[in-house]
Amino acid sequence: MSDESADASLPNLDRLNVLIVEDEAIISFLIEDMLRELGCNVVRNVACLEDAFAALDQDRPDVAVLDVNLDGVEVYPVAERLRERGIPFVFTTGYGVDGLSPAWADRPVVQKPFRSESLARALEAVLAGP
Repeated sequence: MSDESADASLPNLDRLNVLIVEDEAIISFLIEDMLRELGCNVVRNVACLEDAFAALDQDRPDVAVLDVNLDGVEVYPVAERLRERGIPFVFTTGYGVDGLSPAWADRPVVQKPFRSESLARALEAVLAGP
């Protein structure tokens, strides 16, 4: 991690409750570290659809960070559940916008690899609404 989380120009994400859905352990821990440095609370860090659904049944995140591809399984069912519940989310992917289904092209995407500033800006945008 870098000192960019201390940058006064970053959005204030203090105490924001975040759900992470990411199947790559190293990446999920990096995202968790970034979020904590930004002042967020990580309510759950899960690697599969089933655990994501369980987390949504047990916790009430303010926002979610979703890897598009979970070991070959698309995360879109979780995105749909989040949308139904009015919980904003951002996608992360190594494939950029081209890696998204056209049905979700209006959602914020953070291109992997990314820095905490990019993640913070995407979260700020999705929390601001349409």
